[in-house]
This record gives sequence, structure tokens and C-alpha cells, in this order.
Amino acid sequence: MSDVKKGSFGYSRTVALSYEQAVEKVTATLKEQGFGILTEIDVKATLKKKLDKDFTKYVILGACNPTLAHEALTGEIGIGLLLPCNVTVYEDPKDGKTVVSVLDPETMVTLTGRKDIEPLARQARDKVVAALEAV
Repeated sequence: MSDVKKGSFGYSRTVALSYEQAVEKVTATLKEQGFGILTEIDVKATLKKKLDKDFTKYVILGACNPTLAHEALTGEIGIGLLLPCNVTVYEDPKDGKTVVSVLDPETMVTLTGRKDIEPLARQARDKVVAALEAV
């Protein structure tokens, strides 16, 4: 049984890996599902540089499956505002455990009001959740 939890706008799980290992592993499992990482935002470093504030280890990865993105953009050109799929990895400041989360593409597509692209969002959801489960 999977320990993936469904939240309000995505899925997450605590993993038995260090933060660094989790970033590496989720990148690899996303690749296995056809996703590449387009962007990587080191939140800890950014907040330190911009605000001189200390923050927990935290990264936001912008994951993209080119085939699914092309289909989505072809069906709804404005959906680019909802892309790429965001994935976060962070060290929980309460207990030091590593948490990996993925945004739910099905939740995002509800913003479009387009029922015809829901199957595509479901396909994307299945792939990002499979990647999360494999971490």
C-alpha cells in the first residue's frame, strides 16, 4: 500500500532519504515517466540572497512531459499559465524528514473549465503520482 497522501491541490509523501538523495531520486523517477526538469528553484538560497533570511532546504522543480504539454497546449493555448507541473522537495523543519510533493494536474485543469482536456490531466496525474510512489 502506498503512503502517498492526497492533499488539497496535490500529493505528497515523506521519504526515507536525505534531501539531496530525494531531489536526485525524484528527478530520476520523473524521467522514467517522460518528464524532464525545466526549472529548479533553490528556495533556501533565494531567500537567503534576496532577504537574508534562513529557511529549510527546499527546492521547486518545474517538470514537463513534452508530449502531454504539446497536447494540452494544442487543446487550450492558455494552459501554459498552469505549466510546468511543480514538484517540491523539502526538509521538514519540525522533524528533519524529507517530503516530496507533486501538484495535481487534475486540480489545475479544473481552472480551465474544459472537460475535454480532463483525460489528459488524468494521464499526467497518473504519471507524476507513479514517479512520487517510486521515490
